[in-house]
Amino acid sequence: MLDALATPLWRWRNSVVHAAVTPSADSPVQYIDVAHQAGLNVQNVWGGVDHKRVIIETKGSGIAFFDYDNDGWLDIYLTNGSRIDADWPSGKAPTTHLFKNNRDGTFTDVTEKSGIGRSGWQTGVCVGDYDNDGWDDLFCTFWGHNILFHNNGNGTFTDVTQKAGLAQEHGRWGTGCTFLDYDRDGHLDLFVCHFVKLDPDKPLTSDDMKFCQWKGVPTMCGPRGLPGDTNLLYHNNGDGTFTDVTEKAGILKPGPRYSITAVSYDFDNDGWPDIYVAVDSEPSMMFQNNHDGTFTDVAVMTGCAYNADGHEQAGMGIGVADYDCDGWFDIFKTNFADDTCDLYHNNGDGTFSDLSFNSGVGINNNYVAWGAGFIDYDNDGWADIVQINGHVYPEIDKYNFGETFKNPRLVYRNLGNGRFDDVSAKMGPGITTRFSSRGAAFGDYDNDGGMDILILNMNDYPSLLHNVGGNKQNWIKLKLIGTKCNRTAIGARARIITGKHIQMDEVHSGTSVMSQSDLRLHFGLGKIDTIDAIEVKWPTTQKIERFTQVKANQILTIREGDGIIATQKPRTT
Repeated sequence: MLDALATPLWRWRNSVVHAAVTPSADSPVQYIDVAHQAGLNVQNVWGGVDHKRVIIETKGSGIAFFDYDNDGWLDIYLTNGSRIDADWPSGKAPTTHLFKNNRDGTFTDVTEKSGIGRSGWQTGVCVGDYDNDGWDDLFCTFWGHNILFHNNGNGTFTDVTQKAGLAQEHGRWGTGCTFLDYDRDGHLDLFVCHFVKLDPDKPLTSDDMKFCQWKGVPTMCGPRGLPGDTNLLYHNNGDGTFTDVTEKAGILKPGPRYSITAVSYDFDNDGWPDIYVAVDSEPSMMFQNNHDGTFTDVAVMTGCAYNADGHEQAGMGIGVADYDCDGWFDIFKTNFADDTCDLYHNNGDGTFSDLSFNSGVGINNNYVAWGAGFIDYDNDGWADIVQINGHVYPEIDKYNFGETFKNPRLVYRNLGNGRFDDVSAKMGPGITTRFSSRGAAFGDYDNDGGMDILILNMNDYPSLLHNVGGNKQNWIKLKLIGTKCNRTAIGARARIITGKHIQMDEVHSGTSVMSQSDLRLHFGLGKIDTIDAIEVKWPTTQKIERFTQVKANQILTIREGDGIIATQKPRTT
């Protein structure tokens, strides 16, 4: 990464970071769980409720916000699981679900009509238009056999896994996934994580259910002591099919790992997408793009494999943002209890520094942390952090460990000076109510300008946290459409310039924990009502389009080469 940074193709580092936009003194924002009123009436099923016998029962799964019907409103995809030894009556097994946004704050279950419902242990999900037909497709990982759902553009989906060359002869434990165009040929490639080798094609036996101890309490075992698995990289052939290039691309060189979540951003500003992988109980991985179809894991040398003390951690989820607006993407990684989550600051010289304690996010260590994201919940122009928690051992509620199975969520407000403040207790019942949660997705489901949160709660109903008050300050939202680059515009980077304050983000697939958030890019503007400039850099051509004097509080659709092709005002009721 050091060599790549020596001569970056596009250096967007900001020499001055004094903000024209300043964080608010005290957030007026509240998060209210409106899942029931919105019609999200499907309960998650995942392993035992009061006791877990094997590691698959503890892991849980992701969740997704995505606009499957291209109407400009976020729809919801819910993963689901099963129970060990369950013998479900015909047609009664839990399935995945697709909910259509009715544009009035409610959703309709369209699973049956869409053909997307599946039973089994579905763990991860990511979105991208792999065939560039204008409709975003869905890739789903399972403890079992992964599925690529082709979006037919008429409200239905077709399983094209076999046809696309993504079928595996033997089942594996897939976890996170991310679409990316690693060779910049305009077609989305696919990276798939795998966790441990636990054969889903044969019944679990008593040998798989041996017990270990955690703080002297008998619990299920894992992952340490279990064989790790390897990840996969598929190259898109441009004809609807993929080729496994894992070994050729260097993805196997780090060896087996307990990989959970992957995300792709251009971390070194060289114009090529890299891949960061959160790994449980082992060093996390940073695959640097070598520009020739290969990658090198540089996490150890760059400082984002371990924590500041050089220790391995139980990495779960990932959030990425340029939180200090210096022109380089930083990483927030969630970990297990009795440890802190990491805030890796990108130093802009090929290295990262773990600033968890310096920044103020290292104050909580009694939660098992999963989903995570940087979102500007109060639209003040600075990316805040949301952390989703849930323990893995229901048994701990019987003991006085200072930890519980169900936990509140955490919100850290960005103070604009490199530090964060834990404001969780002030953020309303959607944050303080306790669940054992896993996946989380972030997006503005009602298009009112406030960033909302979708959360998967283990063996419970999902949470849909509506942002109340966030849209009192100004904002802008960008829907990017590629023409020469991939249609979803994954890898496209946008900068929002307001005086000396410069924000940036990239369209990305995957992230949080095994989940998919809104593909649109959202930026808070504080009190500023006119943006000096919006710059969009398209990934295949590396060309930059610039738009000046843009009014705030709009959703802009920008198509590569055609400029702003549509504007949408926010929903006000």
